Amino acid sequence: MNTGPVDSSKVPRFAGFATFARLPRLDQVERADVAVVGVPFDTGVSYRPGARFGPAAVREASRLLRPYHPGLDVSPFARAQVADAGDIAVNPFDIGAAIETIEDAAGGMDARLVTIGGDHTIALPLLRAAARRHGPVALVHFDAHLDTWDTYFGAEYTHGTPFRRAVEEGLLDTEALSHVGIRGSLYGKKDLEDDRRLGFGIVTAADVLRRGLDEVIDLLRQRIGDRPLYVSVDIDVLDPAHAPGTGTPEAGGLTSRELLEILRGLAGRNLIGADVVEVAPAYDHAEITSIAASHVAYDLVSLMALTEEETG
Repeated sequence: MNTGPVDSSKVPRFAGFATFARLPRLDQVERADVAVVGVPFDTGVSYRPGARFGPAAVREASRLLRPYHPGLDVSPFARAQVADAGDIAVNPFDIGAAIETIEDAAGGMDARLVTIGGDHTIALPLLRAAARRHGPVALVHFDAHLDTWDTYFGAEYTHGTPFRRAVEEGLLDTEALSHVGIRGSLYGKKDLEDDRRLGFGIVTAADVLRRGLDEVIDLLRQRIGDRPLYVSVDIDVLDPAHAPGTGTPEAGGLTSRELLEILRGLAGRNLIGADVVEVAPAYDHAEITSIAASHVAYDLVSLMALTEEETG
């Protein structure tokens, strides 16, 4: 019998401990199939800081999540033991030390991880930990930006470089790499050429609009196949109307409905890890961004619960 969320008919949703979806803490259960963990780190940002406060904001916004997911027809907390593993305490002054800490902590957790950031720098150590366990993984990366640039001000480890480093380190299966939601201005056409050379396929925000969700989902499923899959969601993949609380917003993005439907279309793939990053609550309004991020994290947990049953 799994331990689920606090019963909202007995303890009001606005009371009690602010764990994700009011789930038990990791130290309150004997094991966890899926763990939600925060990484309050934003030293790798290039514009607006504040994503270090993302994990707390997403947990607070998750209080209204309920235990049955009708879109996927699953009760994720009954299907799998899900727990909140708290935050990984990382060095806010030393990016290298922070990356090492995240990699070690993630590698030491015997569960599928949904990680709440934090800025996108954290994807690199999370992918290192995932690849150490599963070998090179397929990647679906939801973002307004490519995040495959080489350096910023000579720095190799920033929120704009994690996936170039991941390819260079052999963490990713280069036959199964996809960006979704890309849009906005670039430094030059070479950005796209470099990205293509690394092995990525791009589904732009305009492609989602013009080609439709079913075609995009089918493309992603074919590219992923049965490989172990990592999903990385930068909340700025959403239009600023749906996610104003982020560090580098770009007009013309996905709706929250489109993002959630694409994620649900990945049901049945072998989702071994995921992150939701770049929630910066200081720029948010009425918790719009953190509510969207909490629902994205809930869908990822639900997909993992389905995967856990199929492989478990």
